[in-house]
Amino acid sequence: MNSPFIYLASQSPRRRQLLEQLGVHHELLLPDPDEDTEALEAALPGEAPAHYVRRVTGLKLDAAMERLQRRGLPPAPVLCSDTTVSLGRVLFGKPADEAEAAAMLRELSGRSHRVLTAVAIQRGRTRREALSDSHVSITRLTPSQIRRYVATGEPLGKAGAYAIQGRASAYISRISGSYSGIMGLPMHETALLLQSFGFEV
Repeated sequence: MNSPFIYLASQSPRRRQLLEQLGVHHELLLPDPDEDTEALEAALPGEAPAHYVRRVTGLKLDAAMERLQRRGLPPAPVLCSDTTVSLGRVLFGKPADEAEAAAMLRELSGRSHRVLTAVAIQRGRTRREALSDSHVSITRLTPSQIRRYVATGEPLGKAGAYAIQGRASAYISRISGSYSGIMGLPMHETALLLQSFGFEV
């Protein structure tokens, strides 16, 4: 193995949990307080979902590599990931508040949508990336179900306003693709990327 650990440039506890399941030691490489990470997630007009999630992941990785150099930390591979939900070409990011979360859930109710998660790892000048593309079907939700779910607070901070590993699992009738990818870090694709950098997974 070429490096004893990797840097995870993500504030998501789900990504930390999934990385731990792979048995890979990692250190967090989180943004400085003055870094505007939300600005990196702005979509371009008419941008296709797959292009969006790959581009945002690349921007996050660029920022993380600069952070690594700025802080003078020991060199190691850096992992970044981003997840988006899409209905057709409409992107569903993280809801700004409860009203937006409820509106997203009304749109997704009774329909199938895509969940795309891009993951990228860079060491030195070498960068490799992968994309996980899954489909999720949500049962038709009543206004009361949406209201109660939003009141739990779980939809906030989640792309598409739901967490598949949480209470929303009761409303998901079918998935096709990567369950861990829908959570935020596709295990299979991530394992292959890590192996390509010399990690035993």
